Amino acid sequence: MFRYVLLLSAVGLAAAYTNPHYAAGRSTMVHLFEWKWDDIADECERWLGPKGFGGIQVSPPNENLVIWSANRPWWERYQPISYRLVTRSGNEAQFASMVRRCNNAGVRIYVDAIINHMTGTWSENVGTGGSTANFGEWNYPSVPYGRNDFNWPQCVIQGSDYGCCPERVRNCELSGLKDLNQGSEYVRGMIVGYMNHLIQLGVAGFRIDAAKHMWPGDLKIIYDRLSNLNTDHGFSSGARPYIYQEVIDLGGEAISRDEYTSLAAVTEFKYGMELSGAFSGRNQLRWLVNWGPQWGLLAHEVSLTFIDNHDNQRGHGAGGAILTYKEAKKYKGAIAFMLAHPYGEPQLMSSFAFTNTEAGPPMDSQGNIISASINSDNSCGNGWICEHRWRQIASMVNFRNAAAGHGINDWWDNSSNQIAFCRGGQAFIAFNNDSWDLNQTLQTCLPAGTYCDIVSGEKQGNSCTGKTIQVGNDGRAHISVGANDYDMFLAIHVGTDSRL
Repeated sequence: MFRYVLLLSAVGLAAAYTNPHYAAGRSTMVHLFEWKWDDIADECERWLGPKGFGGIQVSPPNENLVIWSANRPWWERYQPISYRLVTRSGNEAQFASMVRRCNNAGVRIYVDAIINHMTGTWSENVGTGGSTANFGEWNYPSVPYGRNDFNWPQCVIQGSDYGCCPERVRNCELSGLKDLNQGSEYVRGMIVGYMNHLIQLGVAGFRIDAAKHMWPGDLKIIYDRLSNLNTDHGFSSGARPYIYQEVIDLGGEAISRDEYTSLAAVTEFKYGMELSGAFSGRNQLRWLVNWGPQWGLLAHEVSLTFIDNHDNQRGHGAGGAILTYKEAKKYKGAIAFMLAHPYGEPQLMSSFAFTNTEAGPPMDSQGNIISASINSDNSCGNGWICEHRWRQIASMVNFRNAAAGHGINDWWDNSSNQIAFCRGGQAFIAFNNDSWDLNQTLQTCLPAGTYCDIVSGEKQGNSCTGKTIQVGNDGRAHISVGANDYDMFLAIHVGTDSRL
């Protein structure tokens, strides 16, 4: 009996870290990659809050090394030099203001936490807040960390280690980044102090970067020492932070994602790879009828899902053959399926344009980030893509909100790449990834009435700027998605932005 009680307790602790604590009626997180804190706060109030988004993953907020020798690449944010909250996204006051304003708008903040390592060794030695380090002595005085706080003796992970040697993957340096020893009580204290400070400021949780490079037992101790979420920011008493751990596991490695699912949620890299394959034509959409764990994916409760993220859209971290904004029609189709399907907790990517995979965000000659401009059609300028502002994607966030709590029913396919399904009696979506038109009378499961397709246009007063769908008393409607239509899918739901 005692062992049984302990098991239930452990399961309860893991479950505590898998709730993103979205405000009521909201879903879906977006990664506003490299955005400035003031700009994120504005975006919460003018777009994300009104459009029903649930949360934002922000870039690492702690001080990083400035790397001019590589023209300030995006990955300099992943080279911590201290835990001070000062980066080119802004300072601590600006970060705190952003968190407050976004929580007030109903949008939660999740921090990309870099706790596996500090910097690599560079000729430059000044951080975004002016801190310095002595790389040769493993000395980071602004934390402070010294040589005894790192795994020793020094070793660097080799490619072959991933297939054979979990101890080297976890104790050696990733790409020459100085590897912290999370088994040290002192190091744990510094990490927990940093994360608890962010919780006090009102964040809802964390992405744990490079989680598979840390021992699960050490991570559990760190997670369980974190504070409850701050009730002053609208969280329930006793709410635990949402934690999703970066564990790249496509099979065949010595370290498995399953070693981390008892701790908290895990990033499901297979998800984007498989959906990218289906919507790129390397698999048929009809096979998605049993999408979820039967495809070898994680259990729903612990799965953070995405098509692309900041790594794999650049060919890093399970990259290759991943759809991105650069193949817009297929990409929007894959995103729409992700948001229409109830499996997992979805995360969207919001990018800046790039051709060089090392390039940092749009910046001026002094290295300051240039803010995204907002155009009259709600798109972004100044080199920012802002996929979260694309009508087709933002509308599907509202679709997901409308369908919440309902499973998939009335699946239809043409034994090829035309599929459709309902979400209870709340929402209906159809896809056409064939080279011929979809023209079918299908069961939408919706109440009789006239609906605006939220993909091809929007509801304006008593009319639709895009396709209009007439649903009969039997719930059936004629559905048309042409092979040459601008988008490969059509969606309607009972919400006020769809039904006339």
